[in-house]
Amino acid sequence: MAVEVANILTESDVRRIVHDEVAEAFKRDPAAKRVCLIASKGSLDWTYPPLILASAAAAAGMETSIFFTFYGLNIIRRDFPEKVRVSPVGNPAMPMPIPMADSFTSLPGMKAFATAQMKAKFKKYGVASIRELISVCRDSGVRLIACTMTMEVFRLKQSDFIDGVEYGGAGAFLSEARRAHVTLFI
Repeated sequence: MAVEVANILTESDVRRIVHDEVAEAFKRDPAAKRVCLIASKGSLDWTYPPLILASAAAAAGMETSIFFTFYGLNIIRRDFPEKVRVSPVGNPAMPMPIPMADSFTSLPGMKAFATAQMKAKFKKYGVASIRELISVCRDSGVRLIACTMTMEVFRLKQSDFIDGVEYGGAGAFLSEARRAHVTLFI
């Protein structure tokens, strides 16, 4: 019997069957098309991942939301793209043009230098700016949710944030996240 099936089905047939079964499973399980991200850091190098992942998920047709908490709240503040910095101190994975001791990277001006270098490199390779990524996320329907508890602790007001931001607590976000198969803490 197994020999007969192997003689009848081609590799193309098997691929089509698997594709159709996966597509049918996605229809039955809406959580498979939902992504929830948590952004908790607000330095330049930690700003890109949640925005890139969210815009990519939205482009793939997935319902996407980002919960901004603690320093991640800075990403959706009005003045953030101009103020965001990257620190080379305590960041051993950060490539430097020439090897430098940690004591040197903590000197005044090194944070501004590292930030300028990273922004120039992103521009050289055509990486979208923070403002462009936020715009793509908003235009793609990505929900940008500010953590109200962190807002209260940091004494931030709704007027401190860009347009289109929603406000909610951890409980509200978890209600959203439990209906998603993809939940990432960044």
